[in-house]
Amino acid sequence: MTAGGSATTPRTAIIGAGVMGEMLLSGLVRAGRRVDLLLVGEKRPERAHELEERYGVAVVSNLEAAEQADTVALVVKPQDMAAVLAEISPVLRPGQLLVSLAAGITTAFIEDRVPEGVAVVRVMPNTPALVDEGMAAISPGSHCDEEHLAEAEALLASTGRVVRVPEKQQDAVTAISGSGPAYIFFVVESMIEAGVHLGLPRATASELVIQTLVGSAKMLRETGTHPVVLREQVTSPGGTTASALRELEVHKVRAAFLAAMEAARDRSRELAEGS
Repeated sequence: MTAGGSATTPRTAIIGAGVMGEMLLSGLVRAGRRVDLLLVGEKRPERAHELEERYGVAVVSNLEAAEQADTVALVVKPQDMAAVLAEISPVLRPGQLLVSLAAGITTAFIEDRVPEGVAVVRVMPNTPALVDEGMAAISPGSHCDEEHLAEAEALLASTGRVVRVPEKQQDAVTAISGSGPAYIFFVVESMIEAGVHLGLPRATASELVIQTLVGSAKMLRETGTHPVVLREQVTSPGGTTASALRELEVHKVRAAFLAAMEAARDRSRELAEGS
């Protein structure tokens, strides 16, 4: 096995201690991962001290983290990935698992820069992981087996839900759920502004819209009912909701969402090709 772990006590390292890296770390700690089996790779001394104080984890260099761990989560910016891989590649070994959370970075890009036999899993997470309601899609590279995929799932399940997809679908996943929170926040922002325009205090409009969003999402998840059915239940013939929905159709909101997500998918493809 490894110098830092054994068959029964594998160690996990997180390289990249930004917002998303700390999100993954805190999720693992809350999920019951042993702190003594977690490592963080971080170069900034003040950030390292902060994480050690907050979580009780060992914060080491990227090289030490990669050398001692069985699973390495790469939570770095896409433009930094090549440099990080060049730094840690000398200590990586066949059978070790790399889990990449960098948008647009393909498994082939990583596999070309690490030793033969290193398993790679590509992940597209999203920001609701910060409140344990994330949605992550994972795709295996060419050296992944079921055990590697299961470990990647367990990592991401600490911050929300996980689905497996073929890597060719990751650009669509990016457009739907990776960028998706921004679309939702945009709609919420627009509804709050509409409430203010209609004469409501901003605080009241905010509470009305946010709770309506939370409640609607909960209905979708807990009832399992198709959104069309739920929408029709709210829409009385000739009523207020019908009038509002007619305006949304006139302004081609449905088509605008499709065009927006196609644009996001296309940009994701461009970024992947540029990697």
